[in-house]
Amino acid sequence: MIDVTKPFLPPIEEYQSLVNDIWSRNWLTNNGPLVRNLEIELKKHLELDHLLFTTNGTIALQLAIRALNLTGEIITTPFSYVATTSSIVWENCRPVFADIDRNRLTIDPTKIEALITKETTGILATHVYGIPCHVEEIEVIAKKYSLKVIYDAAHAFGTQYKNKSLLDYGDVSTLSTHATKLFHTIEGGAVISKDAEVIKRMELLRNFGHDGAYKFNGVGINGKNSEFHAAMGVINLKHIDAILADRIRVSQHYDSRLLSLNIRRPEIPKSTRYNHSYYPIIMENEEILLKVSHSLQANGISTRRYFFPALDTLDYVIKANNPVCDNIAPRVLCLPMYFNLLRSDIDQICDIILKEMKN
Repeated sequence: MIDVTKPFLPPIEEYQSLVNDIWSRNWLTNNGPLVRNLEIELKKHLELDHLLFTTNGTIALQLAIRALNLTGEIITTPFSYVATTSSIVWENCRPVFADIDRNRLTIDPTKIEALITKETTGILATHVYGIPCHVEEIEVIAKKYSLKVIYDAAHAFGTQYKNKSLLDYGDVSTLSTHATKLFHTIEGGAVISKDAEVIKRMELLRNFGHDGAYKFNGVGINGKNSEFHAAMGVINLKHIDAILADRIRVSQHYDSRLLSLNIRRPEIPKSTRYNHSYYPIIMENEEILLKVSHSLQANGISTRRYFFPALDTLDYVIKANNPVCDNIAPRVLCLPMYFNLLRSDIDQICDIILKEMKN
C-alpha cells in the first residue's frame, strides 16, 4: 500500500530522550518548558517576531478571528480544507466566497473588492498547497477598506516569499502542525503575528482568559498544547532541512515523468522558495481524474481530491457564483507525497497514470 501521505517519524530514541525528561519533571501541559522551547526554536528557524503553539490549526483560526474582533462578513476562498470555512461560521461570522485564481488556485484578488460591504470586517485567504496568495494585492485592498487579513497557512511551513517566511504576512497567519503536514507535532498548530498586542490577546484567549492565577481578561478557551506534542516538534525541527530537501526530490521525479502529459500544475509565483507540501495535478476533466484515481486505488495507491467539493457547497453556507473554482475543484488530484517515498513507488504511480491517460 502506498499512502497519499505518511507522517515523518524521527529516530525513536531521540523522542524517547525528551519523553524521559517529561517524566522526570512531571510537567505535562500548561505552557511547559518544551512548549516554550518549541516556540523559541520555531521563531528562530522561521525568523518570526511572535508565535504561539496551539492545540491545532482550527483553534488557531478561531483565535485569530476572535483576537482581531472580526464580526459580520469575512471574504474567503471556496478552495481549501473545510476548517477554513467552519472556523468562520463557528465564530458567528458569515463566509463570503471569492473565486480563485486559475493558475495559483489561491483566492483571486480581483474578485474581492466587489464583495466588500459595510458588514465586511476581514479577509481569510489560504496559501493553497503552500503556494503564496497574492499578498501584495490583498494588502492594498485591506488597507483601502480598513480590513484585517488572516492567512490560513496550514500548508505553508517552510515556504518563503521575497526572502521571508510566508507566515510573516497578514495581520495573523495560522499554521497546522498535524501529523499529515511536512513539519508536525502529531496534533498542533500555531498563530503568528507581527503585532505584539494581537499576540498577547491570543495568548489570553488560548488559556481561558487567564491573566495571572486569579484574574481573567475576557472569555477564553483551552487552546494550549502538551509537552508530548511539543517534544515531537522539537525533534522534528532538527530534521526539517532533510524533510524539505526530500520533498524536492520527490516533486522533481514526478515532474520528469508527468509534465509531458495533458495535465498541469499550480503556478508557483516568482520570488518563492516553495516547500513542496503537496503534489497536485490538474486533469483535463473529472472523468479522466476518476479513471486515474480508481486505477491507482486498484493497485493499492491512495490519492486525495484536495479540495473537493468546493466549500461554498457546504450545507451551512450560501452558495456563491465561482466559475473558476467550480471548474477546477473536480479536476485536482493530489498524488502521494512524503519523506522517503521510494523512487520505484513514484515510477509505479507514474506508469499507471501514463497508461490510463493514453487509453
